[in-house]
Amino acid sequence: MNTVGTPLLWGGFAVVVLIMLAIDLFLQGRRGSHAMSMKQAAAWSLLWVSLALLFNGALWWYLNDTVGPEVAHTQALAFLTGYLIEKALAVDNVFVWLMLFSYFAVPAALQRRVLVYGVLGAIVLRTIMIFAGSWLVTQFSWVLYLFGAFLLFTGIKMALAKEDDSAIGDKPLVRWLKSKMRMTDTIESEHFFVRKGGLLYATPLLLVLIMVEISDVIFAVDSIPAIFAVTTDPFIVLTSNLFAILGLRAMYFLLANVAERFSMLKYGLSVILVFIGIKMLIVDFFHIPVAISLGIVGGILAVTLLINSWVNYKNDKAQS
Repeated sequence: MNTVGTPLLWGGFAVVVLIMLAIDLFLQGRRGSHAMSMKQAAAWSLLWVSLALLFNGALWWYLNDTVGPEVAHTQALAFLTGYLIEKALAVDNVFVWLMLFSYFAVPAALQRRVLVYGVLGAIVLRTIMIFAGSWLVTQFSWVLYLFGAFLLFTGIKMALAKEDDSAIGDKPLVRWLKSKMRMTDTIESEHFFVRKGGLLYATPLLLVLIMVEISDVIFAVDSIPAIFAVTTDPFIVLTSNLFAILGLRAMYFLLANVAERFSMLKYGLSVILVFIGIKMLIVDFFHIPVAISLGIVGGILAVTLLINSWVNYKNDKAQS
């Protein structure tokens, strides 16, 4: 696999992630049953975004000194584009978590614990999927066409899909998981397992955690091919992806109370997926530069948020 990732870069990235995870987990353990406030979520979100931008700046500086400004500019733009795409697509993941926590009536104090383990699991699963995807692209270049067709189809499907009003408990996967586990009827504090009558029981909190991990894998099937449209360098794909994932928990608590005000977001995301799908399908005929891709993705998100603000304004005015 061709990559700009040197042992120094991989090591630096690993150190940053491990230190931040240790701090996050330490605070989680120290605060125990406390929920993350809006102020804390905003502070953590700002911290994760700042770290991603600082890392990108350090990456540019290192590459500029070692391999030249052309590679440094290209890879830094690829990181930023991949990070923005993953961050945008992750919002849909947050909405699914909101549905899960609401259906299983998980208290806000316990949502934090579930998301800590959910993010840790996502890091492991994303790393495996990204390296597997990089290997596939390296060995079989035509896989990019499959990724492009899949993203094009997914984007169109997302725009046309109707809201699914069926309860989460009625989903076949949830019913199957419940049938395979001995489970308590109620949440048992922060425990994933409890013993009753000498038997080990799973709690609904474990089922929520499993569903959180499954939802992340499902969304990764969209987001990882999307970043491969920007770059196939596993170092850039992995670092941009994981920096976006690490800020997901804070993003969840930041959006938890305003999720219903992002009704137009799915249309913006669908346009992004369609654009990326087309970019991958025409790559042999016309190459869209990374800088232009970044501008288009950012522009789509900006227009979507403006339209969403206008829709919210009209709705608020109609209700007043």
